[in-house]
Amino acid sequence: MTNKGNYYITTAIAYASGKPHIGNTYEAVLADAIARYKRAEGYNVFFQTGTDEHGQKIQEKAEAAGITPKEYVDDVAGQIKDIWDQVHTSYDKFIRTTDADHEACVKKIFKKLYDKGDIYLGAYEGLYCTPCESFWTESQLIDGKCPDCGREVKPAKEDAYFFKMSKYADRLIDYINEHPEFIQPVSRKNEMMNNFLLPGLQDLCVSRTSFSWGIPVDFDPKHVVYVWLDALTNYITGIGYDPDGSTDQFNQFWPADLHLIGKDIVRFHTIYWPIFLMALDLPLPKQVFGHPWLLQGGEKMSKSKGNVIYADDLIRLFGLDATRYFVLHEMPYENDGIITWDLVIERFNSDLANVLGNLVNRTISMSNKYFDGVVRATGATEAVDDDLKAVVTSTIAKTQEKMKSLRVADCISEVFALFRRCNKYIDETEPWVLAKDEAKHDRLAEVLYNLVESITIGASVLHPFLPETAEKIVEQLNTTLRDFEDCDKFGLYESGKKVTDNPQILFARLDAKEIMPKVAEIQAAQKAEYEAEQARLNGTAAAEDEEVIDIEAKEEITFDDFMKMQFQVGEIIACEAVEKSKKLLCSQVKIGSQVKQIVSGIRKDYSPEEMVGKKVMVLVNLKPAKLAGVLSEGMLLCAEDAEGNLSLMTPEKDMPAGAEIA
Repeated sequence: MTNKGNYYITTAIAYASGKPHIGNTYEAVLADAIARYKRAEGYNVFFQTGTDEHGQKIQEKAEAAGITPKEYVDDVAGQIKDIWDQVHTSYDKFIRTTDADHEACVKKIFKKLYDKGDIYLGAYEGLYCTPCESFWTESQLIDGKCPDCGREVKPAKEDAYFFKMSKYADRLIDYINEHPEFIQPVSRKNEMMNNFLLPGLQDLCVSRTSFSWGIPVDFDPKHVVYVWLDALTNYITGIGYDPDGSTDQFNQFWPADLHLIGKDIVRFHTIYWPIFLMALDLPLPKQVFGHPWLLQGGEKMSKSKGNVIYADDLIRLFGLDATRYFVLHEMPYENDGIITWDLVIERFNSDLANVLGNLVNRTISMSNKYFDGVVRATGATEAVDDDLKAVVTSTIAKTQEKMKSLRVADCISEVFALFRRCNKYIDETEPWVLAKDEAKHDRLAEVLYNLVESITIGASVLHPFLPETAEKIVEQLNTTLRDFEDCDKFGLYESGKKVTDNPQILFARLDAKEIMPKVAEIQAAQKAEYEAEQARLNGTAAAEDEEVIDIEAKEEITFDDFMKMQFQVGEIIACEAVEKSKKLLCSQVKIGSQVKQIVSGIRKDYSPEEMVGKKVMVLVNLKPAKLAGVLSEGMLLCAEDAEGNLSLMTPEKDMPAGAEIA
């Protein structure tokens, strides 16, 4: 096959904060399909994916789990890589931002940009979204919340290094205008220009001091490199970039041909990233494609909504290639796609079982029934053959044209149009009728040859999308996948070959009545897991079969007695162990605008570090008293089980410090 040159494709590296759902996995499958297709076209492909493993959110999750951030990301990165492998992602490199060579190169990049004057030390004050790890101004918020994820933002101020974004803004605007293919689809380009670039860029915060889980700035180690300068540079560090001298591989593959990313991070890849590259005097990637989201029933997937669908569950119920088929075929080019369990079953039966599986099985079965499996070209052609051959031999060109604009779903539709044309050809030629007439046996053999040849070509073009299925098809036809260069030629299947005498069903029809109970089990397990996680994070126990405790009733009080007690929500802002006691903790509790010191006998159940940040229920107007010589100005309310274990009473929903409990 002709060598068409190099092709470098990347996905966004997955944030290692948790197991990726099918919407996240879609990107890896899409990139894999493109990479496989380019290899089949004759390109020398390098396909990189991986995990983004630093940042405040991961540090907080690790602390909540009681493990180190490195232990946390090692586990999650392993889960992500396992899922990428389960969906047969043919990556050439899986990079982790905790890789030693990546971290070392990021330090060099930061220093180079600092020495150049593009990074300077300043102070940042703004509104910060922890999940997105982004600062925002008041005007950028939507309904007072993060414009990217819709979550709450909090005021934050800290010393930070900044990158001079405005220095390169005009140059980037010119580049985008001169390279209309750079940002795709076009709607994403318009959004970036109108909402961010043209109004003017602010300098970008590129370091943090409020958390420690990141790559240290080696000349100012109290700072860690902010996530985007760390994460985005993986595209060059992974192939051997080094400010002191890059590898031959980097010189071979950069600039990237395609960054494939979700539409929610287009801004970072089409504004921050190209400006970083300009500052490093490196060429920009040829294209950034912001694909849409795959939504569960029209909603964005989230654990809190209980509507998450995972790739491994889909594979277990439907198989690998059925999962790949659905996410690749059902995702529109620009608008969000929808996935539901019912829709997966419907597509499985209508397309995979009826159109493809039935076609292959019928063709092999008829070849065995009428000719003991031997496939012969006899030359007994008729006019109806011409249209079949025209559809089959034109399919590769049609998919190549679609792939130029990354319309992968349309590529698959073209291949299935070939298979549908084969099914129509069977109806037109009626092999079962031809078999009844001895004089028509050469014609029957030609019909079956045409079908085997057509299916072979179809399987070859299908291979980048459904590799396992394509390989099963040609194995049963006793042939091999055709080079793309030969997929526009009809008649290359060797006459006289014998197909398998034991055809396997590629896709057996599914009964929703059998599948949906299994789906219900998956959803119930997810719900239980989510509730258990929330209970653990909130320090509560929520099991239905938990033991009940009966205690001796105290003397009844009147309503007036109860009203004398003042309960409020308090936020613990500091906590330390009481030196003269083995069981007491001394907490500084913010209640409205006041801070009260409260001593509690909960040291065996909570460490001082665990206490900080908790919202708790406080009896505010308890008469002050000294415990172990330390003044206590109130009481934290706890529940106690039969073994004497204590659990702080916390509000079910996030409430402000000082909220009255009535």
